[in-house]
Amino acid sequence: MQAQQKIGVATATIIGMNAMIGAGIFSAPAKLLSYVGPAGILTYLFVVLAVWCMALSFARLGQLFPKEGSFYIYAKQWGGHYAGLVSSGSYLIGILIAMGLLLQLAGIYLHDYIPMVSAYVLGLMALALLVIVTMVGGVATRSLQIIALCCTTIPLLLITVMCFSKATTANLVPFAPYGFTNVLRATQALIFGFFGFESVASLFALVENPQRNVPRALSYALLFVSIIYFLFIFSIILAVPSSALTNTGVPLSHVLTQLFPTQTWLITAIHFSITASFLSVLNAMLFATSSLFLSLLKTMHISTTKGSFITPITAPVLMGLFIAGSYSLFQNIDLFFNFTALFVIVAFVTAFITLFTVRQTTAHFIQTIAGLLTAGIILFFALEGIITHLFAGH
Repeated sequence: MQAQQKIGVATATIIGMNAMIGAGIFSAPAKLLSYVGPAGILTYLFVVLAVWCMALSFARLGQLFPKEGSFYIYAKQWGGHYAGLVSSGSYLIGILIAMGLLLQLAGIYLHDYIPMVSAYVLGLMALALLVIVTMVGGVATRSLQIIALCCTTIPLLLITVMCFSKATTANLVPFAPYGFTNVLRATQALIFGFFGFESVASLFALVENPQRNVPRALSYALLFVSIIYFLFIFSIILAVPSSALTNTGVPLSHVLTQLFPTQTWLITAIHFSITASFLSVLNAMLFATSSLFLSLLKTMHISTTKGSFITPITAPVLMGLFIAGSYSLFQNIDLFFNFTALFVIVAFVTAFITLFTVRQTTAHFIQTIAGLLTAGIILFFALEGIITHLFAGH
């Protein structure tokens, strides 16, 4: 049998970029401006540092344990079967909650097209359609993944160029109207746009000279994505007064309409592209979470054959029901950010602990500590946000 052809640094970098660039970034500017103000750029810089530290830890894990199962395999090394289940299960739940947020945003954007139907109902209708498309799978799912990338990158670039044309340093004052503590409190919202970087661990079996090239590809991918995101967010901070984005549920296209009243056709195209991005990313994530769910059941020795209730056909339905539950339960967008960060970061931390069970160089040890420390900061503020909301509700 012919050996599988290895991929180079350039291809691995593109794969890493595709995994990171997602529709979630469109929710970040409103959160930063309404909660942090122009100082949100500091939140961004911290998140980039945190992602880089955590991603290097994942690259190390992928090098040590290049097997299918990622989070389960990593956590199992130190905590056995149940630690593996907690880690992989926590990651799955976090991603499904994140999909609830994307669905809510999709409903808000769809409401512009069908104003006679509530955004909530439109979200449920979109979810039902996406579940059916995912069950069909095959070419439809792959095509929508390509659409997702195009519909995300094109409006990112267009909005960046448009906003820089209206940039003014006057919008940087006051720089931190809500205090500098909120700079860290907003991290769980911004890291939402970077989730996917953890998939780099799966590249070790595919890349030639992986010990050298995977960390390089990872660094390049993070650099390129960070620059794209930085320009996007910074352009909006410079062009949009904080008072114009006081609600995290306001579509960016509505804000752009105020800045560019004569560019209706272009803003309409951007709105459509972002809407398509939300829907296509949801489809791709439905496919991915269904596969992860089936893999988790296989690990638990639960049958997923035709004779079982849970099969590759029914898994998207179950994932859709969970998403519908989180979508209906969390009406506050901030809770989506907080709970997503809580569960995903718990998965990260339980995976990183494994690195203390193997021999490490001083550089690797520092990387592990940095990954755990930055993850811990995000986890702390996610918990604080949840607790604050619960007490405020009472």
